[in-house]
Amino acid sequence: MRKFHTLAAAVVAATLLAGCGGGSPTPAASGDASSAPAGASGETLVIYTNSNGEGRGEWLTAEATKAGFKVEVVGAGGADATNKLIAEKNNPIADIAFGLNNMYFAQIKAEGALEPYKPAWAGDVDAELGDGEAYWPLVKQAILLGYNSDKIKADAAPTDWTDLWTKDEFKDRYERVTGMGTATAQLVFASILTRYKDDSGDLGISDEGWKQVEQYFQNGSPAVAKTDLFARIASGEVDMGQMPSSIITEREKTFKVNVETVMPSVGVPLAVEQIALVKGTDKKEESQKFIDWYGSAEVQGAFAKKFNSMPVNKVAAEQANPEVLDFFADLKQQDIDWDFVQE
Repeated sequence: MRKFHTLAAAVVAATLLAGCGGGSPTPAASGDASSAPAGASGETLVIYTNSNGEGRGEWLTAEATKAGFKVEVVGAGGADATNKLIAEKNNPIADIAFGLNNMYFAQIKAEGALEPYKPAWAGDVDAELGDGEAYWPLVKQAILLGYNSDKIKADAAPTDWTDLWTKDEFKDRYERVTGMGTATAQLVFASILTRYKDDSGDLGISDEGWKQVEQYFQNGSPAVAKTDLFARIASGEVDMGQMPSSIITEREKTFKVNVETVMPSVGVPLAVEQIALVKGTDKKEESQKFIDWYGSAEVQGAFAKKFNSMPVNKVAAEQANPEVLDFFADLKQQDIDWDFVQE
């Protein structure tokens, strides 16, 4: 049991300690995603991100090339990318990092691995969603429990994560994680554990809280390496699991399944993906130009259309898909004490 406590506690610690289609380009004069920023040097920029899946890395590379940048995208899970940035802080390899949520970036900043920079688009975003200094917000992601609505009707669906292991009909029907390296999994556990705060408990969490996470592992179907959750849902192997909001529409089309999402009464955790300049880069000026380009309303708007995302840039948000705007307009965000979770 103590070993389990250590594992589960690592979720919280890592969450937050180390730490989810544009058409044809318009003319460059309109400031579209392919516009080349003045003075782009063509130096190769190394970019660390946990947001390169679903074709995002390929799209970024192609659009950056059109804009006059040369980039090398290095993908990793949120915690892994965070650890790598911290480990390399005295001899940095990356020039830019993006996609990590603010809790990851808070730790990276605390380790002295970020260089403050105010992007040209800073006035178009709510600086409080980042830190207003070293890392700046790009995209909002809701972290959700989704289920196969072709098999489970709304009135028989779970209403919260805890239903998965407390109600017999859901046991072994949900996919549970096997590792702690992704931001999505860590935010799910933070969402659960933060409800069981107890000053006298292990890491400030009551025994009941740790029991909930123990039951999550004991009753779920382990994720299968290199097998998408939606593929498992389509085959009938499982019926539900964790998912960031932006992937659902495309996955439904790809795997020919229909998914509805659970909205617990406490709300859902919200991840805000950020971008930052890595301290010690020898391509500082080129990196700053890239940040100005990538976070711009034109590029983020094109990204939002292509990947069904919700940009925090107020101008870019006008280009988001209508169903995304409607979803976030009705979304209840879970009130999580992130300072507590990080500690």
